[in-house]
Amino acid sequence: MLIKSIKTSLASLCAGLAFAASGSVLAADPGITDTTITLGMSAPFSGPNGAYGKEMKEGALAYFAQLNANGGVNGKKVELVTLDDGYETDRTVANTRKLIDENKVFALMAYYGSSPTTEAMKLFSEAKTPLLGTISGAGSLRSPVNRYMFHLRASYADETEAIVNHLVGMGIANIAVFYQNDGFGKSGKDGVVAALARHKLKPVAEGSVERNSLQVEAAVAQIAKSNPQAVIMVTLYKPTAEFIRQMRKAGQMPQFSTLSPIGADLLVGEMGAKDAHGVGISQVMPYPWNDTVPVVKEYHKALQAFAKHTRYSYYGLEGFINAKLVAEAMRKAGRDLSREKLVNILETTPFDLGGYKINYSPTSHNGSRFVDLTVLGRDGRVLR
Repeated sequence: MLIKSIKTSLASLCAGLAFAASGSVLAADPGITDTTITLGMSAPFSGPNGAYGKEMKEGALAYFAQLNANGGVNGKKVELVTLDDGYETDRTVANTRKLIDENKVFALMAYYGSSPTTEAMKLFSEAKTPLLGTISGAGSLRSPVNRYMFHLRASYADETEAIVNHLVGMGIANIAVFYQNDGFGKSGKDGVVAALARHKLKPVAEGSVERNSLQVEAAVAQIAKSNPQAVIMVTLYKPTAEFIRQMRKAGQMPQFSTLSPIGADLLVGEMGAKDAHGVGISQVMPYPWNDTVPVVKEYHKALQAFAKHTRYSYYGLEGFINAKLVAEAMRKAGRDLSREKLVNILETTPFDLGGYKINYSPTSHNGSRFVDLTVLGRDGRVLR
C-alpha cells in the first residue's frame, strides 16, 4: 500500500509540474492582464530639461485617455508608468531596470537622450522588451539594428544634412559647429561634418559644452575667432540661449541654426521672442499648429479634452504620435498579444498615423526621414 501511495503521489506531482510548465509557456508576456496593458517611459520631468519630458508625457497621456475612452486596444485599457530620469544616464538605467523588473511593463516608449538610451539599451535588449521611440537621432542607436528598438523620428544625419544643404544653397560656406559633449552632441556634430564634406567643406571652428551646463565661454571664444557666417548648434535650449547671447555680446551675428531637440517654445521662453528671432530650427514632426494634417487635428482635440489648454508643441505632438504608433502596432498584433508579435508587426507593416508615415523592416528600424526647416519669427512663433 505504501509503495502504491508513493507511486500515486509521484504521478500527481509529475502531472502538476507538466501542467505548470505548460501554463508557463502559454502565459501572457509581462504587462498584460485581462483588462490592461502596461507600458513604461523614462524621461526628464525635472531639472534643466524637465520641460521636454513633461510635454512628451502630456501628449502621450492625452492620446491614451482618448484611446481608453473608446475601448482601449482590443478591449484592454492602456496604462503608462512614467519615471523621472532628469536626463541623467544612471537614473535612466535604474528606471529601465525598475520598469522591467518591478513594474513588469509590456513595452517601453518615449525615452529621451542619446547617451541615456544607449546605456538603457543593454537592459531592455537582454529582457527582450521593445522600446518604441526615443528623442534621439544618434547613428549609434540605429546601426547596427537592434531588434527591440524602433525609431520614430529622423536621424541627426538627416537633420544636419537638410540644414547644411540649405545654408550652402544660400551661399554660406564658413560654418562653425557648437555641440553638447555627449552622445547627442557628438552624433549631431558628426552629421554636420559629413554633410559639409559632401560640399567639399569643413567646419571653420568647433566648440562644445558639457551636458546640463551653461559654461559656454570657451566655445564662444573659439568660434568667434573664426568669424563664421553660420553656426549649427547641436545643444538643448538653455546652453543654446546662453551661447547665442554671448556670441552677440562678442559682436558676432552669424545665422544660428539648431536641431529639433531644442524645443522651439522652450528656446523662445528662455530668450524672449525678440532675441530668439531668426534662429533656424530643423523639425522632425509635422507642424503642430497645422490642423489640416489629420494627426495634428486629432492631437488638438485630445489635448484640449485631457489637459484643458491649447499650448501645442513639437514635443507634445511627438509624444502623441509615439503613443499612437504603440497602440496601432499592438492592435494589429491581435488579441493574443506578445512582445515578439509586436516586433514582427512593426517590421512588416507600414503605418500611416494620420499624415505621418512610418515604415520599418527587419534590416532598418528607422521609421521616418521627415525633416522640415523652420525659423523663429519676430513674435516667437515658428514659421515655415
